[in-house]
Formats: sequence, C-alpha cells, structure tokens
Amino acid sequence: MRTAGMSIPELVREIVTRNRSIYDCMKMDLVNYTALAVKIQPEIEKILGSSVNLNTVVVAIKRFADSFENKDAIKEESVLKNARLALTDGIMDIKFSINDSAGMDPISILDKFSKITNNYEFFRLSDSFRFLTEDVESIREIFENMPNRENMFSTGLAKIRISIPTNQNQSDVVSYVAEILHENGIELVNAYFSQDSIIIILNEKDASRAYEILRSDIVRIE
Repeated sequence: MRTAGMSIPELVREIVTRNRSIYDCMKMDLVNYTALAVKIQPEIEKILGSSVNLNTVVVAIKRFADSFENKDAIKEESVLKNARLALTDGIMDIKFSINDSAGMDPISILDKFSKITNNYEFFRLSDSFRFLTEDVESIREIFENMPNRENMFSTGLAKIRISIPTNQNQSDVVSYVAEILHENGIELVNAYFSQDSIIIILNEKDASRAYEILRSDIVRIE
C-alpha cells in the first residue's frame, strides 16, 4: 500500500476494499459506519503516524458507501479507459520488518537487487519493507543472514501492473478491479500504489484469467 500523501478517504477505500467481507456488507448497506470507523481507526492512525478524528473516518466511510449507489455510472465513466496492463508471473513477495532490517541497509539491498534483476518493486510501509520480485535463489541469498528468513517469502504469486493516464483518477481503480475479479471468483492477494501505476498481486493460478478479464473490460470501453 502506498502511504506517503494519502488522504483519509483514500485509506478508508483501500482498507475496506482489501477486506472482502466488509466490502460486500457495505455494498449491501449492512454496515454500521461508526462501528466500522472504530474498527479501522487504529490502522489509519498507524499508517499516517498521527491521531485521526473518529468523525472524519465516519464521513469518509459514508462517502465511500454512497459511491456504490452510482455503480452503473462509474462503469460508464470507464475507470479503466486507456489503461495498460502488464502481467508477470513467478513473483515472490518479500516482507521484513524495520526491526529485522537493523543489520541491513535498505540501500545496500537495493544495490544487490539491481545487480541481479531490474524486475522488482520496492515499497516502504509504516513498519516494514516490501519487495516484489522474481522468485530466484540468488535473490533469496541476499536475505540469508536475516532472522526469520523463511517467513519472509510468499511465493506462487503473479502481478498485474495497471498503468493509468495521469489525468484519470486512480482512487477508484483498486475497488473497481477488485469488484470485477470478485464477480469472476478471483480475489486479490494485495495491491500497491506507485507514482505512475497500480500493482495488484494474485495467486499465480488466477493471473492469466484475471488479465484476460481486465483486458476484455478495457476493450469493451474503448
């Protein structure tokens, strides 16, 4: 998840979208906004690194819930219009906490990565670092001296990079994509924001079908 510069409405949208049960209940208007705000307020404060007014979270939740009433209109606005897709399979998700990285300089890790491959993504989260990269042994060896090494790696994944023109709103894309794929029996493992694209992570077995579903949607709206 992107953290720098995110607003409370953006965080609410991402947190709810990643939790399928809450997302579905919100679509069916079965959510108590205040109760949900109390539930996700600590996560928002942890990401932002500061306290957040509960009422502000409630308002953001209500506005997100109201957006479902305009579902058909959102589709007509072509959320994925002019988007470009790139699928990469054989991906490994590497996550380690800031505490675990005490003996390693992230810049040094990035330098080692660049000598092995240029096909990787790096994300700095509130309490951890994350790499998305090819699942090769030479990359695993970079982390061989770190504690809890075997628990750092999530494998059997694929990523789809969704590049969207800068003049289009990216905030609706993750929820829109998650809904399309969910309707087809495919769930996201995670989603990340970079400056110029959105990266969705899926189980490798679902990746090709997910790519075709999204590509078909782009073709439909062009």
